[in-house]
Amino acid sequence: MAIKPVKVSQLNGYIKRILQSDPLLGNVSVIGEVSNLKHHSTGHVYFTMKDENSKINCFLASEYLRDLRYELADGIEIIASGYIFLYERGGTYSLNVRDIAVEGLGNLTAAFEKLKQKLSGEGLFDDKYKKPIPYFPNKIAVITSETGAAVRDIIKIIKSRNNIVDILVYPCLVQGPGAAADIAKSIQDVNRLFPETDTIIVGRGGGSMEELWAFNEEIVARSIFASKIPVISAVGHETDFTISDFVADKRAETPTAAAQMAVPDINALKAYVEGEKDSLVHVMERLIKYMELRVASHNIGALSVSLNHRLLYSAMNAEALFKDMGGALDSRLKDWANRLEMAKSGLDALNPKNIMDRGYAAILNGEGKMTGTAGSFLTGDDLTAVMKDGSIQCRVFDVRRNQNGKTREKDEL
Repeated sequence: MAIKPVKVSQLNGYIKRILQSDPLLGNVSVIGEVSNLKHHSTGHVYFTMKDENSKINCFLASEYLRDLRYELADGIEIIASGYIFLYERGGTYSLNVRDIAVEGLGNLTAAFEKLKQKLSGEGLFDDKYKKPIPYFPNKIAVITSETGAAVRDIIKIIKSRNNIVDILVYPCLVQGPGAAADIAKSIQDVNRLFPETDTIIVGRGGGSMEELWAFNEEIVARSIFASKIPVISAVGHETDFTISDFVADKRAETPTAAAQMAVPDINALKAYVEGEKDSLVHVMERLIKYMELRVASHNIGALSVSLNHRLLYSAMNAEALFKDMGGALDSRLKDWANRLEMAKSGLDALNPKNIMDRGYAAILNGEGKMTGTAGSFLTGDDLTAVMKDGSIQCRVFDVRRNQNGKTREKDEL
């Protein structure tokens, strides 16, 4: 008897009905390691669970994702509970997850060590990349939950130590699904929107390893490393260590310790300065007293003789110096006297009075201005001849030039 052929869609539909009617496959729990974790823009999560021999595709809807207590991560071993679902069009099946539990802390520790080794190998923990924390900050950003005790402790400590510091609280998720991405984005936002910030404190209060897991995510570590602003990691209690602690510029044991690390205690600084000032005054007083005793115990007679010798030596040096200066000054004065005498002789030769002594006269026109050319006068012009012992008033009757030219006659009135 020939088997009647069926369509692919009919076969997939049949298999789907069988899978959905199986009570075991309708409520199954599977143990495996998470890999290929992907967060879709719709809020759903796709990943693969695997063991040493096999793997299965998994789907986690956004409404179940919100109920998880910690962040999923590649490499951790989980117990996923849900049902088997067949996607008819693609002919593939998956485990549709309703709930997830971590299979012990050992695999979380293994995932922690795996990421730690990876980032350390890339140099993200190296001291050469650590930025110094400013000692006198003007502005501090605190990235944490706005409702947790950590933010209240940080603000209280900072204000008690330095009440002029500006505090920016940038709230974010600190545990559960989406916390790691939110922390990383907050660090990026502060760098972009508030670049004047001096220090960033990122952290939260204590909790279990699962609750602190967001600070062990690679996305948070790389965001801290890329920050241009120095970052202090303050996650949990003194015994809690996260990946964020290793990559941050400073690790604080608690949020309170982070606040103390971020700002100096102004009152303590004032007290320190006052104490140093008092110590300096005390040292100076002791030094002055010591010098007074030295002077009082010194041999005054020997000191007087030494002083007289020094004065005599200085006087002899001064006398020699004055002699040298006097000789140089005499030579310079003689030179200046010779130059002045030569200049005086030149000026005497040009002095009009000395010229008049030799029988010459100065001729002034009608305006009283001296002129030295015949061409400056016309027939009938009045002029004055200034001589050594007086002056003569004259009138021009004729003008004769030494060079060729016409004689100008003044029109008679």
